[in-house]
Formats: sequence, structure tokens, C-alpha cells
Amino acid sequence: MAVYTEVPFDEAQGLLRRLGLGELAALHGVEGGIENTNYFATAMRDGETVEYVLTLFERLTVEQLPFYLRLMKHLARHGLPVPDPAEDAGGALLHQVQGKPAAVVNRLPGRSALAPTEAHCAAVGTLLARMHLAARDFPLSQPNLRGLAWWNETAPIVRPHLDAAQATLLQSELAYQNHIAAGSAYAALPRGPVHADLFRDNVLFDGGELTGVFDFYFAGVDSWLFDLAVALNDWCIALESGAHDAARAQSLLAAYGAVRPLAAAERQLLPAMLRAGALRFWISRLWDHHLPREAAILKAHDPTHFERVLRQRVRHPVTL
Repeated sequence: MAVYTEVPFDEAQGLLRRLGLGELAALHGVEGGIENTNYFATAMRDGETVEYVLTLFERLTVEQLPFYLRLMKHLARHGLPVPDPAEDAGGALLHQVQGKPAAVVNRLPGRSALAPTEAHCAAVGTLLARMHLAARDFPLSQPNLRGLAWWNETAPIVRPHLDAAQATLLQSELAYQNHIAAGSAYAALPRGPVHADLFRDNVLFDGGELTGVFDFYFAGVDSWLFDLAVALNDWCIALESGAHDAARAQSLLAAYGAVRPLAAAERQLLPAMLRAGALRFWISRLWDHHLPREAAILKAHDPTHFERVLRQRVRHPVTL
């Protein structure tokens, strides 16, 4: 989350009133993340304090946004702990603030588990499998906009900012991922709507209970295995080195598999998808770091973290 666009209190108050969400009492810009403008909004409704998140979309278009918002609404209706976008009187989930598309969702309870245990990882595995299965009948379709095509387009833009060793790694890994994507095993991977950004800071816990997962604005239709690999690359590694944590990974994979067992093609391609997940976030963080946008509040992520993860995944493949 970040703040690129300043939102006047009166405008936010008017939106909450139109949505029947109560009277705005406080509005605070949120630091963290890099894609959209986010505010925490506190309102009074029926004598109670209610917390919301107001998001202004800085890059995603009006044509792209219904997929994300309807997916969250779909998952919420299936009983999953995800943000539930607020509808106006006409049933619209997408609104406008400061001339930009915007949405308001309920703020989920809990805190992120930034030093996750095996129990946290198991809860994430269960939740991720439930999300995949619940989205099977979701009627909208939109590709993962940060998938392989985007990697191929963006790599030449960030390559001038790399040293020789980094450029070699980027070129070789892109070639490998294009080769994998052209194969029959990849074509056989089960697919559907995925979160595609299920990091530690996008999941909330209250004690040992998983209470929420948010930030669906990188979601899209992709292989479920890629989504699983993205989660493993954050929840089940040592942050300092990027090294694989086998115990946490086993907990996450076992819990996921208890809800949705992995297919043969998925078991075969897990090492490749772990590399793909690391490459995706290395490229995007290079892009954000070297080509930043102006923002009132912005904290960019360190791109070298996912370079380390990628090198670990190449040198030490994980097998099932």
C-alpha cells in the first residue's frame, strides 16, 4: 500500500455516505506496498466504530478492475476471510475518488505473522487450497497481468540497471521459463483464478487463527502451482539468505494437499515454478526500484531479496 493521491476528508465522507457505510470519523494514509493509494477509514455506524480500507487504483484500468473486485465478492460469499467490496445502490463495486477508480472494503481483523511458524504455514496452505477450489466457478476471466508476457516485456527495461552477473541470471532464467511454458507438462497444470501475491504481509492472524487475506490486485487466471510457489517463496524461506525452510514448506504443502492434492504435472514442475515466482518478483522490484513513481508515502521493496531467492532456487531445487 502507498499514497500517490491525496484524498480530501469531505470527499471520502461523501463516498461512505453514498455507500451506506456510516459517518467518517478518521482518515489515514497507509504506508506499505507500491501499486495503489490506500487509506484506513474509521466510521461510526449504528453507534459502533467500523473500519474500512479505501483504495484508489493508480495503474489498473476501469476495464481490468471488475475481475479483482468481483473475485473478492465471490470468495467472501463462499465464506472465505477476504475483503468484501461495498456496493452502491445500483450494485456497483467500483466508484470514483479524485477522478480515479476506487473501492471500499471492510478492514479485516488481526496482524501479519512476519516470523511465521509451521502452524502459520499450515493455515496458509489450507486457506490457499480453499480459495482455489472456491474460485472454480467464478465466471470472469482475466490473465495474470504480471505473468510471463510481462516478464519478457519488462526485462529489457530493467537490464541496463544490472551488473554483468545479474544480467546473465536474468537472461538465462527468462529463457528457461519460456522453455518451461512451451512444454506439455506446463500445459497440463490445473488453472484458475489465483491471488499471485500471497506474502506474509497480505495475511492476518488473531492468535493462531487466520483471520484474513487481502490485496487481490495482482490476481488473475494462472496455474494454481504458480500461486502455491509464490506463497512458498515468502512463507517458507529464511529472509536473510533466501534459503528454503523444509519444515515450514512441508507444513504448507501438506495442508494444501489435504484440501486439494497436487496433480502429477504439478509435482513435476514445482521446482520450475518456485524459480518462476522468484523471477516475477525480482523483475517487478527492479522495475519499482529503478523506475519509481512519485508518492506522498512510498516504501519500495529491495530487489536483491528475490535475486537471492532465485539463485537459491536454481542451485537447490526443491523436490516432492
